[in-house]
Amino acid sequence: MMKRYIVCFAMFAFSLMAMPYTLVIDAGHGGKDPGAISKIGKEKNINLAVALAFGKLVEQNCKDVKVVYTRKTDVFVELNERANIANRAKADLFISIHTNSTAAKVGPRGTETYTLGMHRAAENLAVAKRENSVITLENDYKQKYEGFDPNSSESYIIFELIQDKNMESSVNLAALIQKQFRTTAGRVDKGVHQAGFLVLRATSMPSVLIELGYINNPSEASYLTSTAGVNALAKSIYNAFVAYKK
Repeated sequence: MMKRYIVCFAMFAFSLMAMPYTLVIDAGHGGKDPGAISKIGKEKNINLAVALAFGKLVEQNCKDVKVVYTRKTDVFVELNERANIANRAKADLFISIHTNSTAAKVGPRGTETYTLGMHRAAENLAVAKRENSVITLENDYKQKYEGFDPNSSESYIIFELIQDKNMESSVNLAALIQKQFRTTAGRVDKGVHQAGFLVLRATSMPSVLIELGYINNPSEASYLTSTAGVNALAKSIYNAFVAYKK
């Protein structure tokens, strides 16, 4: 009897070891939702280019990792569906890639990475509001998101009640990403922040949202839309992912 239990336990342990590590890469915006726009390019295209380049590095070098994309082409994917894709795949990690912008004529410079949490400053809230506003393009978004208003500060109070069991892992990954942006890509490090992103709230695994740079800063926009820039940013995220997974 004992021998049978040992064999069963060994088979169970082996099955767990054989299960692939699942990474979901989310290229923000897409299709009818261009995201932030400048004279040089559109956010949706930058996000997709970096997401595909990052995913390709993982697929080529991490054979034990299954890569799932929320989109691989210029299509519109609803925010809740992006999270659903990750949850259905029983993902181990969710990385959402975005490009920042401000109301100013010329934006600042730098990359930043967000985890789920209450906004700690007005600037963080502004970023969350801009990224969450995409839900207004969806049909019946008020019912779908239970009355959430992406432009209302009061709506973000709900995030105070969320206990994120994956917060520590998410923050660790975010810190690794920012370190790589600084050392590998030579970008200005604007740090790790917390904000109320709907796409992170609905995922059931460690998750981060990356802002690659400011599209309304001409020098940043030129870098973000260049092949060299895309490759350096993708390599930075890849390096951080490998370090995190270890």
